Amino acid sequence: MSIFDVTNNIMNTVSNSLLFPVILVLVILAFLSLILIGEFLSEYAKRNRNSQDLKNACLELHAHVEQSNYRAAADTLRNVKQTFIVTSFAQAAAEHMEKNRIPAIEWLSQEYEIKMSKKLEFTRIISTIGPMLGLMGTLIPLGPALVALAGGDLLTLANNLMIAFATTVVGLFAASITFVLTQIRKRWYWQDMADIDYILDSIEVKA
Repeated sequence: MSIFDVTNNIMNTVSNSLLFPVILVLVILAFLSLILIGEFLSEYAKRNRNSQDLKNACLELHAHVEQSNYRAAADTLRNVKQTFIVTSFAQAAAEHMEKNRIPAIEWLSQEYEIKMSKKLEFTRIISTIGPMLGLMGTLIPLGPALVALAGGDLLTLANNLMIAFATTVVGLFAASITFVLTQIRKRWYWQDMADIDYILDSIEVKA
């Protein structure tokens, strides 16, 4: 047996051994994408943004910080009712504002930005690797399918082609859902960061 034959057998063995893990991961990604739809709808329901209320709150915050009335400024932050992320940031910032820890609020805003990036990374990764795994699941069964075709084994050929087509569909299904979620959330989080920056500007200008 030549080196080429040995290398070819090793590559075929490795390739075929990857089929089950690829299918398993694709099934997991498909279920995750459905769970993420529910999480997305829950997040959408909590996006009660009111730009006028935020503007009024920041003007009030501005006035309190100018007068060095940090307790009142903290109360203003606690009363901010916007999207879940902005409200959560304001609540956390109020604890630091009460003790006049402005740098801690700036650090907190960066932490929230990282949290939003992590959330986007998860769906972005799925939308990227879904088609890759789908392509792997398509190509791996084609080898045995061609062998079966050459041997006239139509049943094995059909089974392998069914696996090839199914993995492509599942991979694209998971990727399409998470791609849409990523794009919409990206717009949401840009808006949330703009609101957080507005709150920070209302604090930093007077500090």
